Amino acid sequence: MNVHGRERKRAGNNGVFSYSKANDIFRRNPNPPPISSPSTLKSPDQNKLCKYWMAGHCHRGDKCWYLHSWSLGDGFTMLAKLEGHKKTIRGIALPSGHDKLYSGSSDGTARIWDGHTGKCLHFSNLGDEAGSLITEGAWVFIGMKNVVKALNIHSDLELNLKGPVGQVYAMIVAGDMLFAGAQNGGIIAWRASCETDSFQLAASLEGHNGAVSCLAVGDKMLFSGSLDKTIRVWDIDTFQCIKTFSGHADVVTSLVHCNGYLFSSSLDCTIKVLFATEGQNWVVLYTHKEENGVLILCGMNDAETKPVLFCSYNDDTVRLYDLPSFCERQNIFKKRSESD
Repeated sequence: MNVHGRERKRAGNNGVFSYSKANDIFRRNPNPPPISSPSTLKSPDQNKLCKYWMAGHCHRGDKCWYLHSWSLGDGFTMLAKLEGHKKTIRGIALPSGHDKLYSGSSDGTARIWDGHTGKCLHFSNLGDEAGSLITEGAWVFIGMKNVVKALNIHSDLELNLKGPVGQVYAMIVAGDMLFAGAQNGGIIAWRASCETDSFQLAASLEGHNGAVSCLAVGDKMLFSGSLDKTIRVWDIDTFQCIKTFSGHADVVTSLVHCNGYLFSSSLDCTIKVLFATEGQNWVVLYTHKEENGVLILCGMNDAETKPVLFCSYNDDTVRLYDLPSFCERQNIFKKRSESD
């Protein structure tokens, strides 16, 4: 079993994407320029999707004042559309070195997809709702009510890790440790054993007064966000809480740690960039404000190794920002279903 793995750049809660100039720029200019809206278009209405085009019958064609595209901006294009889940997808992950994509949903199923064609290769009935899903090395971890399912994709070994109370909404791996944030506000830690392909309960971290909604790791610290609107910083070695941040006005929805910086998002319609000074005094360097609540953050480097922050909003859009400027690069729209 290889839970340790080797350090690699990837997208996800770990925030293992990098940019070399962020430290200097944020310190020189703690207030980066506002979002550069796509004002280069001739009509501001072109920033809004045409509802008739979405329904498949806009008669104005190229003369329409509204947008006829699922994205606005340059950089990324849709490769495939993966369909099969009936309810909200709670986690999606691509193991390093593999071409299979794993997803878990609140419809009580997990699916394996072909990374090239987008076809569903395998379907599993979990017996209950999935609250989260991540992969690490040869393992797929699925957070569920009162349990984490650990599946080894090489040996087909399946383990049920007990300890969480309520639904598991967030998980992350740090070294040989697996952390799971639960509905009761607790965080359970297990230590992996490579010799026995097992996980031993290591600690229970208590402190949040609401469900743990997101986790991130970096610099030997664990970061947790919660429905109680706070972010807690934990020492991974001692499992002690060393700092509590209360800067958000609503649920903390996502955390990404990168190069000493912590990016946090919330339903209060903000993304905050935090940095720790001496004595673990976390200060807000920049607050990015939007009109809609932020659901998920994810970081990666583009083909030119430039850092890009992906932000999912509760208005059914995903927006891409160049860092550290926070200039908007692209806006991706979602087609609403009849049930929306």
